[in-house]
Amino acid sequence: MAQAMKSVKEMNLAQKEKVVDEIFHAQPHMLGSVLVLRQFGVSMEKMEFAIELLIVCFVAMKESGLTWPVITEEDQELQLQLYTTTVRLGEDLSPSLRDRLMQQYVENHPEKNLCAYLWSATANWLRRIVPEDSDRYVMLVVINLVNCIAYVPISDPVKPVRRREESA
Repeated sequence: MAQAMKSVKEMNLAQKEKVVDEIFHAQPHMLGSVLVLRQFGVSMEKMEFAIELLIVCFVAMKESGLTWPVITEEDQELQLQLYTTTVRLGEDLSPSLRDRLMQQYVENHPEKNLCAYLWSATANWLRRIVPEDSDRYVMLVVINLVNCIAYVPISDPVKPVRRREESA
């Protein structure tokens, strides 16, 4: 994860465009979930944040050495439903219990490093922007990207399907 973050930070615009082209071919639905933000009223400036996180996620996936299947719209919809259900469960909790629930969520996440990076980057982004209602769509898309990466079954030549024990 650290290498992916470093690699993306050192990329220029042309290199990032090349990675986006790779994403288009390897994970088109992941790219589509970011590009559709425009239809939800998200500005191009705010979409850049989601694109940057998508690039980091994709580079981390590549650098892991594992082969991910194409993450489908159905995969994304399932993960979005699971996440929003979890969030709704926490709505009635006190702030301290909600914080504990979120901490447990990250600690139990199969991609702890990627999830922690996402939450940290999102918190920093939220401090820098002028808040708008459409920001929630950006946040849902980026957490959904990480959840899809974490929970999609990966084929292994030795074992038909397995879960990753290590972070991407």
